[in-house]
Amino acid sequence: MRENLKNNPNLNEKSIQIVEKILSKNDLKANELREHYKNDGLYTINFMSSPGSGKTTLLENLSKFEDFKFCVVEGDLQTNRDAERLQKMGVAAEQIATGEACHLEASMVERAYNTLKQKGQIQNCDYLIIENVGNLVCPASYDLGAALNIVLLSVPEGDDKILKYPSMFLCADAVIISKADMIDYFGFRIAQVQEDMQKLKPQVPIFLASSKDMNSLEKIKDFIIQKNKEQYFSNHSF
Repeated sequence: MRENLKNNPNLNEKSIQIVEKILSKNDLKANELREHYKNDGLYTINFMSSPGSGKTTLLENLSKFEDFKFCVVEGDLQTNRDAERLQKMGVAAEQIATGEACHLEASMVERAYNTLKQKGQIQNCDYLIIENVGNLVCPASYDLGAALNIVLLSVPEGDDKILKYPSMFLCADAVIISKADMIDYFGFRIAQVQEDMQKLKPQVPIFLASSKDMNSLEKIKDFIIQKNKEQYFSNHSF
């Protein structure tokens, strides 16, 4: 990250120093969060995507699986609508309203996580899911201490986003093509996504997901459970 900043012709030395200071503070907090998650016995997943990709709908459907108990830290600029949707499904969810911030930072997650703990809502959970603010740029720069980073790409967005937004997809330990039941309507090319991911970050698993196909969602659930059993931890450096 530091070398990328220094090689950027659009940034002067002062800009580099400011960005480094902000991110180093976030990274320290993220490391603290990693220890908290571990001590509390939670495997943590960071879900990232553009707005409207179906992150909350995916979580609503994942909550239907008896062997997948999770709580959620929910990020949006305004409103608590997504948290309320999950709470109606019986999922413990704490909303973060970021105001004008286009991403979550580790300190924001810490406050929401502590609130979940104080309410006693993590005790029966095996997983913490962070639903990041909808954005294909900014969240790619902020470590939240998660073990697994999953990026959603919805069919209506188009199949060309991988190489247009490489920083985001470089974060991915898995990619989910959501709203897959609409593939034929939009002429979405799965092969294009596979080819671009192979160029950018080979061997990252790609899943198709549709709220109309619980088998597709079960594969995602089983993948996360398996990563937890393996105690997999992402080696991506934000």
